[in-house]
Amino acid sequence: MIRVVVVDDEALVRSGFELILNAAEDLRVVATAAGADAVETVRREQPDVVLLDIRMPDVDGLTVLRELRSLPGAPVVGMLTTFDTDEYIVTALRSGAAGFLLKDTEPDQLAQLVRTLAAGGVVMSPKASRSMLRAHPGPGGGADGADRARVARLTGRERDVLVLVAEGLTNADIGVRLHLSAGTVKDHVSAILTKLRVTSRVQAALLAERAGLLGGAPGGAASGGGASGGRAPGPGGPAAREAR
Repeated sequence: MIRVVVVDDEALVRSGFELILNAAEDLRVVATAAGADAVETVRREQPDVVLLDIRMPDVDGLTVLRELRSLPGAPVVGMLTTFDTDEYIVTALRSGAAGFLLKDTEPDQLAQLVRTLAAGGVVMSPKASRSMLRAHPGPGGGADGADRARVARLTGRERDVLVLVAEGLTNADIGVRLHLSAGTVKDHVSAILTKLRVTSRVQAALLAERAGLLGGAPGGAASGGGASGGRAPGPGGPAAREAR
């Protein structure tokens, strides 16, 4: 059972998400909270996934995100938003968010997006993906030539792993595809993050896309969600949690 906490300043949003997610057999909303009560609620309930409103009147969602990510056994955090402004997307992902769910996500997609988060994936709307590509996340991000030079530091096997990370596969899935143990994949992912000088799998995947490793035009490959949210850039969406 995937345990979920929903944090939003609007009671209607909280109750709507709770109703939709509790209809799934493998999901359970164990608590909902307004922003001021978010950290204490998460500390008490210890959920697997937190859906957190990025803009709330009583407390800044980005501040709550940082506090949640500093907790022992920190949960995966997906930001709830109606905005796709670069400063919010970049700051949240750099602060440890595993992605963005637009508040108008279709109900039949919402449960699957939460499952993706819980399994180590990142969910992000295409608009958010394009914003991140423009923002050049991670230290040293810049022109495609510089990104290609960073990717060139990887071994052939590490490039194989990076492509699958960008397709949204978890470590276990990558292991099956490449006939490697999950532990070996985790070691490869750690090496990739170090060599690319990024701090998360989503940043690594976006860098790989800019460098042309995925064979698609930057910003054009995010799919599965349209305006209502989808998996992260690349053919799928980068998985984020397992290698941390």
